[in-house]
Amino acid sequence: MANRDYVRKNPAPNKKNNNRNQRRPAPKKKPAPRAIPWKAAIIAVILLAGLISLLSMLSNDPEPTKPVVNTVPVAAKPKPKTNDALPPPPEEKWDYMETLPKREIEVQAKEVVVPKIPYIMQCGAYKSAAQAEQRKANIAFQGLNSKVIKLEGSSWYRVILGTYKFKREAVIDQHVLQRAKIEPCIIMKDTLK
Repeated sequence: MANRDYVRKNPAPNKKNNNRNQRRPAPKKKPAPRAIPWKAAIIAVILLAGLISLLSMLSNDPEPTKPVVNTVPVAAKPKPKTNDALPPPPEEKWDYMETLPKREIEVQAKEVVVPKIPYIMQCGAYKSAAQAEQRKANIAFQGLNSKVIKLEGSSWYRVILGTYKFKREAVIDQHVLQRAKIEPCIIMKDTLK
């Protein structure tokens, strides 16, 4: 039995029976010409004619008549003319114009509480000292001082900025570094000792 090739669409021709068993493609049928939908065309023409006749009837409709109102002329009495001028402006009831410049207000400022533990900002932790020094140099280009710290028992080199008395000072420096695309920098209390 001969192997059949199921992948090919047209099987290979047999050498024995060249013309007898070969399949010939079916002749392609030409598409039928489109018929004009006469019923739909007639209905559309009738609807269009009806719409035109309706619009013409509405435009020929006479305007409604306006009711006639009898008007009697009434003689207007002239107002008596007065020669009075404008009244004098009222006296001011407010005295703030004189008292406000003399007034003093005492303001008591809140006492600023300085935290016992200062803040630091860590801008990276690296396995090699060369990477940490490169980050330190990038921070130095922004005008900020930083240092590289390696804690005992750790193999990480940390790039640290600060110490800051107030967290707000650290946030200001953090914004400077963010504008220079040096991120992430974390603000924390100085507990690395």
